[in-house]
Amino acid sequence: MFERRHAPLLPTSHFARRLAAFAALSFAIVAGSLGLGAAGYHWFAGLPWIDALLNAAMILTGMGPVDPMKTTPAKLFATAYALFSGVAFISTVAVLLAPLVHRFLHHFHLELDEDEPTPGPRRSDLA
Repeated sequence: MFERRHAPLLPTSHFARRLAAFAALSFAIVAGSLGLGAAGYHWFAGLPWIDALLNAAMILTGMGPVDPMKTTPAKLFATAYALFSGVAFISTVAVLLAPLVHRFLHHFHLELDEDEPTPGPRRSDLA
């Protein structure tokens, strides 16, 4: 998916497409997580869809729950969803930043390669 160590830096237009693809993947992770949370709050806690969506969004963004959970299944779901949301948040940030970090490191590595002198012939090449 990413260019190799000694490959030239990706042109800006291709990089923009890669960044858009990773942003779309990040959006899909968030949308899927939000849908999963809203469905869980609706079914397990018996919340109306709009309240379930609000609770899922608040948990997913780290703000905390809005409605108190009254039943044991709802509390267990809220616990599992909160743990899942932490992992989903970290994963989303990693997916979103991966192309930027890779481009920075790749550009930095290419600059180091240009500064280093080219090595001379090896003994095996001389024989």
